[in-house]
Amino acid sequence: MLTALGFGTVAVILLLLLTSRVAAIVALIAIPVLAALVGGFGLADIGEFVTTGIGDIAGVLIMFVFAILYFGVMRDAGLFDPIVRRVLRFAGHQPVTIVLATALLAMCAHLDGAGATTFLITIPALLPLYEAMGMSRLVLATVTGLGAGVMNMLPWGGPTARAATVVGVDANELWVPLIPAQAAGVLAVLGIAYLLGRRERNRLGVGAELGATISPELPEEDPELRRPRLFWVNVALTVLTVGVLISGVLPPQVVFMISVVLALVINYPGMRAQQARVDAHARGAILMASTLAAAGAFLGIMEETGMTEAMARSLASIMPDSAAPLLPLIIGALGVPLSFLFGPDPYYYGVLPILTSVGEQFGIDPTLIAQASLTGEETVGFPLTPMTASFFLLVGLAKVDIGKHIRHMLPWAWGVNLVILAVAVATGVVPLWAG
Repeated sequence: MLTALGFGTVAVILLLLLTSRVAAIVALIAIPVLAALVGGFGLADIGEFVTTGIGDIAGVLIMFVFAILYFGVMRDAGLFDPIVRRVLRFAGHQPVTIVLATALLAMCAHLDGAGATTFLITIPALLPLYEAMGMSRLVLATVTGLGAGVMNMLPWGGPTARAATVVGVDANELWVPLIPAQAAGVLAVLGIAYLLGRRERNRLGVGAELGATISPELPEEDPELRRPRLFWVNVALTVLTVGVLISGVLPPQVVFMISVVLALVINYPGMRAQQARVDAHARGAILMASTLAAAGAFLGIMEETGMTEAMARSLASIMPDSAAPLLPLIIGALGVPLSFLFGPDPYYYGVLPILTSVGEQFGIDPTLIAQASLTGEETVGFPLTPMTASFFLLVGLAKVDIGKHIRHMLPWAWGVNLVILAVAVATGVVPLWAG
């Protein structure tokens, strides 16, 4: 019963999001609540499940709200204007170069292993450039996600650290053999960025010398809001903010709360000016907060009702004995699709132990299953699935529709997943036939 409800809930939510039939908060709240009622849970129980789920993501929710306010204030003050102008000059107004730069920036930003930090650094810096050029925000979201996803295999990243904990080995033992496969993934992402850049160039209807026919401009500047004399102060504040985020000295939500206060006091002294800046970005912050709260409700119901665990056990039980030696290969090939069903914690702490125990019955080393999982599950797949909170930050900052983003990114992400898997197989990390 719980298994069917779990798969049905995820399927209906994905269908509604992909077809843009309802707002995200409607799908993420209504469908899980209905599923819980059908499963025999009372309203009091559901209330506790939702409260638990929202509580689990409360810190993330607060961080996202204040991050939106912070980068909104920085954009008002003109922090990104010189960056956009310099990138425009460097890229020569070429979409190909701009999209490649997006991938490289996302990869560099994700060296700390935190998806939220990557998106908060990459999207606000490049969105004005994409808008000035008339380029697709879907491309920005996709390439940023791919760059972050392929770097999420690092040993200090969430998936690898979780997998190492479950199988009882050092994270480096899982990662080092996968370095050639990850390198292939990086090249694949750059190749995709090049192809998408060429598509954008062709869509804009220009030839090789884009700058000769298009003269993009920055969004109209409000001289009353811009703070050119405080540019380097704002740069220092932003660098300090990102540095503290990466260091982990303070919780991310606290970092951005303090940074918003400093940004407002430095750039817009006085209650009226500060309130005006908060009001200007309140809509985006509220939209993000409501979506994340809905996602917390969804995840809470899925976890607390036992639907996630039931789904995991069901997937493990349907594999015939004859297919057991193919288990690592199957897991690797389905890495991105599995990300739609299980977030990082449910998969690596709930599903992976079951899969490794099944594999051990057939003499398959648990590390093989863990390494196969890392080729796609919540690595390349994490910027694509509503099962992770940072997904909503990515689509929110890039101002793209959730369904359109999933449809646009899915084939590219799965393709990178398969490239990584193919090299892992070729280098002997993931066996074609285990046991």
